[in-house]
Amino acid sequence: MADGYLTTHVLDTARGMPASALAITLYRIDGDKRVHLAHMVTNADGRTDAPILPKGQFSPGTYELVFEAGDYLDAIGTPPETPRFLDQIPLRFGISDPNAHYHVPLLLSPFGYSTYRGS
Repeated sequence: MADGYLTTHVLDTARGMPASALAITLYRIDGDKRVHLAHMVTNADGRTDAPILPKGQFSPGTYELVFEAGDYLDAIGTPPETPRFLDQIPLRFGISDPNAHYHVPLLLSPFGYSTYRGS
């Protein structure tokens, strides 16, 4: 059994704090299909309460995290625009080591974001 797992952390860089209550969906990419694996919401620390992809379900492949930034920005009172510049943020990435911890954080503001492979 693989020992790897996947986590995330969302920080609201415009407010300088964790992005709580932000919905995240995880898909595995299978050819031209997206296979739904998990749906979670960040806690007060901007993290999910459990790994998004825990040990035992973790395997090499291509995955996509979709962050519901628009809903989050609406909920915290960011002035609306139609359409919002950032709404759903898809991050597609590969997992090659079945025994590693993959941490894919999101640094978010209303008009930009960045990510990296964390630890």
